[in-house]
Amino acid sequence: MTERLARASSRRPWLTIGAWALGLVVAFGIIAVFIGSSLTSNSDVTAQTESKRVQELLDRAFPPTPANGFSDIVVVQSESGRATDPGVEERVKTLATQLRGEGVGNVVTYYETKDKRLLSADGKATALLIGLGFNGSIDSVVSAVRRLDAEPGYEAAVTGDETVNADFDKLSQEDLRKGELFFGAPAALIILVLVFGAVVAGLIPLLLAIVSIIVALALTALVGQVFELSVFVVNMLTGMGLALGIDYSLFILSRYREERADGREKPDAIATAGATASRAVLFSGIAFVLAMLGMTLVPDTILRSLAVGAILVGIVSVAAALTLIPAILGILGDGVNSLRVPIVGRTSAGESRFWSAIVRRVMRRPLVSLVAAVVLLLAVALPVLSLQTGQQGISTLPDRFESKQGFLLLNKEFPGQTTYPVQIVVDGDAGSPAVKQAVGRLESELATRKIFGKPIVATAPTGDLTALTVPIAGDADSEAATQAVEDLRSNLIPRAFDGVDANVLVGGHTAETVDYEHLTSHWLPLVFLFVLGLSFILLTIAFRSIVVPATAILMNLLSVGAAYGLLVLVFLKGYGNEIFGFQQVDSVAAWVPLFLFSVLFGLSMDYQVFLLSRIRERFSATGDNRDSVAFGVGSTARLITGAALIIIAVFSGFARGDLVMFQQMGFGVAVALLIDATIIRSVIVPASMALLGRLNWYLPSWLSWLPDVHVEGAGPRRRESARPSLAQSGSSSS
Repeated sequence: MTERLARASSRRPWLTIGAWALGLVVAFGIIAVFIGSSLTSNSDVTAQTESKRVQELLDRAFPPTPANGFSDIVVVQSESGRATDPGVEERVKTLATQLRGEGVGNVVTYYETKDKRLLSADGKATALLIGLGFNGSIDSVVSAVRRLDAEPGYEAAVTGDETVNADFDKLSQEDLRKGELFFGAPAALIILVLVFGAVVAGLIPLLLAIVSIIVALALTALVGQVFELSVFVVNMLTGMGLALGIDYSLFILSRYREERADGREKPDAIATAGATASRAVLFSGIAFVLAMLGMTLVPDTILRSLAVGAILVGIVSVAAALTLIPAILGILGDGVNSLRVPIVGRTSAGESRFWSAIVRRVMRRPLVSLVAAVVLLLAVALPVLSLQTGQQGISTLPDRFESKQGFLLLNKEFPGQTTYPVQIVVDGDAGSPAVKQAVGRLESELATRKIFGKPIVATAPTGDLTALTVPIAGDADSEAATQAVEDLRSNLIPRAFDGVDANVLVGGHTAETVDYEHLTSHWLPLVFLFVLGLSFILLTIAFRSIVVPATAILMNLLSVGAAYGLLVLVFLKGYGNEIFGFQQVDSVAAWVPLFLFSVLFGLSMDYQVFLLSRIRERFSATGDNRDSVAFGVGSTARLITGAALIIIAVFSGFARGDLVMFQQMGFGVAVALLIDATIIRSVIVPASMALLGRLNWYLPSWLSWLPDVHVEGAGPRRRESARPSLAQSGSSSS
């Protein structure tokens, strides 16, 4: 199928390119119209958690009103007087008027309510509670607050839900531009030119990646009209589009140039590349999509959004590689070798003497090489036993952001207060003496924990629910905060309400973080089983062997485990974090381990399928296992290394940003692929395949009905010497 598709595209190149050009025009129109309404900065867990149940009970018992609909806090400090001084009071009232004029639906100040909680202990600062209305803009609020902050004698800042979300969105876009576009893409182009030795050949993969990203972004905008997608899908789509688009076109272009260097005519070279490299790309793309499908199982809008973006750009990248690349080759032909680079310029991939020598040396002592490499990776993976997951909150934002400045000012002037209090709901008869006594015991327990502030107790008008709003000091996403909520749920509440007929639940922002961590921990092994199972089936079909997929899965798990271990060492233990410019934090973002597994498994399968395709192709022609492994690794190592370096460059762009969760993601992908392209491909693969010998291609007799979809050899010359492989000859001899 891939061969026929390549022939058809190369015979009608302008029609194929015209179709893609039309698709780009339509994509630009869709993006312009729909992308703005497709993305949101909000995240949601679609499963029923304890914190979601709390929010539902609170919304039912205390419907949002102007009296309780607050999202952010503005803190104003007078540097020369008290907040109650007439001049300061007048200026703060003016700010409140300006905020209302900017569309803020609700502004509450001390001067109207005389609520002493809105005054700092030293009387120099006051807090304004604000709730953004339908017409309000957080940017307008920030501008008004900054104007006051710029005035002599005042310090002012705003923090809270809307401000934090806006700053995280802004930072993610900054990281996208600074990392992926200004670093990842140029670095990828340089590596491509060095790999191909020609500027034109190096530009084609980048062109295909850009086309794939634009078309996939348009598809994402359409999907976003039906399902809510996170704004982070753009980062994911761009990064994976660069990685996959470049990888797939790199494999196909290299095979075409190799066939041309061997003397094939242009149409036959395109067809052979379509029958071999394009086939590997098709199976690689399917494996990647299956890996990403695992993330859609998790009931979380961010992970599902990232998965949707990756799946769409993966599908488009495969389609473009199978059609657009042959069309371009049909027009350019040997023109792909134009503008050769001195010294590194070359026309084919060929077999690398350097890598072949390494592989042959490894296969001379396969057992020693295999044991040494596996022990090394297991040692690197060992720190994963102390892996802690959580969330990186406002305290990890750079100080230049308004929400971080507001957070620092709030903690300085109103210690122990927060915009994210803990919400405790007592679902039971609020007038019952037993419930009242239990609430009192809980308040006494809370007073013994310094991290908790004094709770505000409210009773629902219906009398069947009691709500306690408890301030929690510091960053609501910190390890101290999450541990305090865990302790509240498992110890304080059970002791206080022992024997009381009431259902007590804990919600709020920190509880949501705890629930999310538990959710991802629950789904991680299920996603592992789903992805590993489907990948095993796919590779069994692709290579007619059960040994090849089993060893491939074990190797990928080794590289993933090593990446987890390095994340713990660098981000949690602080070894080398300053060298890379990373923050040392309490935890790895809860979604990162699951995301890393899916992405790394999908990307490393690209290399595995490409490498094994060349090994099986050679084995089918010669029947010599050791020679086939050495040839396969030697002929693909340069390409796989180049492809890995490109993806490392792309994801290093994420790691160069300021968002800690993106730093962790980018670093994890980069180090895992570096390990995969070096230790795995040059040591573990050849050593294990040398030890297994012909058993690599073992297929049980009860699976002999599987179709042989492999293309034997790459042309007439290789078919002449072809001998049946173990898989082809059936398993009876096995």
